[in-house]
Order: sequence, then structure tokens, then C-alpha cells
Amino acid sequence: MADIKKITLSSGKVRYRFVLDIGRGEDGKRKQLTVTRATLREAKAELSRIENEQNSGTFVPPSQLTVNMWIDQWLEKKAEDLEETTIYNYRTTLDRVRGKLGEILLQELTEGDVEDWMKWALKCGRIRGGKAGTPLGVTSVEMSLARLKDCLNRAVTKRLVSMNVAQHLSIPRRARKEERRTKAELKPWDVAEVHTFVQGIREDRLYAPLLLSLMGLRPAEVCGLRWEDIDLEAGTLSIANTRTMMGNKTVVEKDTKSMAGERELPLPAPVWDALRSFKALQAKEKLALGPDYVDSGYVLVDEIGEARNIKQLRRRAYRIMELLGLRQVRLYDARASCFTYLANKGVPDHLLARWAGHTNVKTTKKWYVKPGVEDLRGAATVWGGLHGSGEGQTARS
Repeated sequence: MADIKKITLSSGKVRYRFVLDIGRGEDGKRKQLTVTRATLREAKAELSRIENEQNSGTFVPPSQLTVNMWIDQWLEKKAEDLEETTIYNYRTTLDRVRGKLGEILLQELTEGDVEDWMKWALKCGRIRGGKAGTPLGVTSVEMSLARLKDCLNRAVTKRLVSMNVAQHLSIPRRARKEERRTKAELKPWDVAEVHTFVQGIREDRLYAPLLLSLMGLRPAEVCGLRWEDIDLEAGTLSIANTRTMMGNKTVVEKDTKSMAGERELPLPAPVWDALRSFKALQAKEKLALGPDYVDSGYVLVDEIGEARNIKQLRRRAYRIMELLGLRQVRLYDARASCFTYLANKGVPDHLLARWAGHTNVKTTKKWYVKPGVEDLRGAATVWGGLHGSGEGQTARS
């Protein structure tokens, strides 16, 4: 046990102090903790508490580290293993908690602090022009809370805090129900809407790239596709490269989202024909411009050969939707239209997952197979047999 010494301060007041070894730092040097208390009883109690926690492996040395400082350290370490776009998303997600919680000492952060932030974020957490604005969506708050939990879990492992104060917090059910009441779910296009879109883009220069979206490719995969990835003789394409964005300005080129995302797909006949025509058109444009043509090698390029990005492709698609009078849906949601249709037509689960670029078919079915009321029409017909009226009789008939 460490010795407790009686000391006299310059003011004449008496204090009791002890110095305790608390292990070694990451540099291997010995670390010591100096504790001063007003009375001998308080000093003994504190020394006993620390030694008991040391023996049980729960001791956490005091630190002046703030939440912001720890988030910075955690993100710096995570950046060694995560892709540039992923760490960018982590930073953006955690930026939502910094303003309210960042200056609090990490060891003084409480469950109440995190809960107050969560309630504030759900009420007015969207920052616009430096002022609190509209509510953040439940999903956004949930993502920020999840990242904060990850960050605090690591702090527990590093013995910076004794417990994760956010561990048992979750978005209140009332907030989820309220958002469902006020925010209509954006449904992907049904078959009729897809047909309308396809007919409307037949004469569009980007007919082929837009068809690639409708056959289930992610927008980043469409933008990253190169002519060298397409075999127009065999009618196949290989997905191994993506071009995505960080924010609205920075284009990032990288490999696929996962190993399963790197896949080879057969080209449906309409897409095959459209790609042949698009390649022939680009050859004419290159011939017309000569040395001024940018031979980038990408499929999705403008008239001078420069590669287009996700933002530009999305704007083009939205403009077409507006002209055709179609519901505006995210281009990414064309994946759901594609996989719902394939599932309804009996494509086996393992092939559906392979086409989508997923390791687990549960991911495909949970997020991308979204049958609408017309998709369920066949089930209503079958139910007629249970009713005793025979099959084929539905509300429509």
C-alpha cells in the first residue's frame, strides 16, 4: 500500500497526499498518480478504492480527454482499416454529436448527456447556417448513436472510461411512430412505372447507362463501369470498379463495396443492344472531335468523353422523371424494382443475391425485395379457394 503523507500548503492548510503506480503507458514508461485529499480519512478511502479497482481490473486513471478529443483519436485509428468514403461517413455521422457533447470530459459524460442530445437531435438537430433547424430523421440519429456507442466501447477497452454510458440508449418508440405518421415511405417503381421510364428514355443519349441502373447495378457501379469490363461478344459485364462521391464534390474511385460485389453478369438483350449502340455513338463522337476527345475508357461519359459522376447521373434521371410525369424516386431504388420483379418471377434466392452483389440473400430480401399491392394480386387470387368461391376472383375481377 502506498504511504499517505501529511503536507502543509503555502497557505498553512494541511492536506494528505499519496503517489501510486498505475501501470505503464503505451511508450512503456511507468505512470504514477498523485492524489491529494483534505483529510486523512478521505485519503485512505480514495487509496482503498483505487487499489481495489486495480486488483479487480476496473481502475480507470483520471484524464482530461474530452469527447471531441477521443472521437478524433478513434477516427484516426479507424482510418487505418476503413476505406476513405467509409471514414468520411463516420466523420459526418459523429459530427452530429460534437456540438452538444464534444467539450464534455470523456470521463464526465453521462447517460443523461447522451439522452439529452438524442432528444435535441430528434427535435431540431439539423444544423443550417449555424443555427438549430429542422429535426434529424430517426435513421440519422440512430446512425450517430451507433457510432458513438462504438467509439465509447473502444474507450472502455482502452481503460479511458469504466463503462459505456450510451450502451442501453435507443431511439424512443414514440419517435419512430411519429416519423412513420409524418413521413410517407418512398416506394420503388412498380412494373408499369418502369415501363413508362424505359419508353421515355429510348431516345436519350444515356439510354444504356440508365438501363444498367434498371438491371440492378448501384449508381457507383454504373459510373465506374469501363468498356474493358464489358464483353459485347459474349454479352457479359464484370463489376470490379466503382466511382462514388464524398459529399457533393469529391469523386472517389475504388473497388467494389465487398468481395460479393465483384461479380460477372449476363447482359439482358435490351441492355446488350443499347450498349452496342452507345459504344458506336461514342466512336462517332470521338471521330468528330479528334484529339480534343477525352478517351477516359468509361462507359458513362459525356459528348467529349469525360466521365460523369453519380450526382450528374442522378440529375439527368430526375429531369427525365419530371418530363415524363413520373414519381421521383432515387436512382438507387431502381435496384429494388429490379430485384422485386426477379423475385416475383421465381429467380432462386442464391441467384438473386449473386446478381445483387450480396454475400447473404437475407440482405437482398430484406432491403431490396419490396412487393407492392399488385405483386400480391396473385396471393389474393389463391385466397379465393379458401373462401370457397374458387380461384380467379379478386376485387379487380
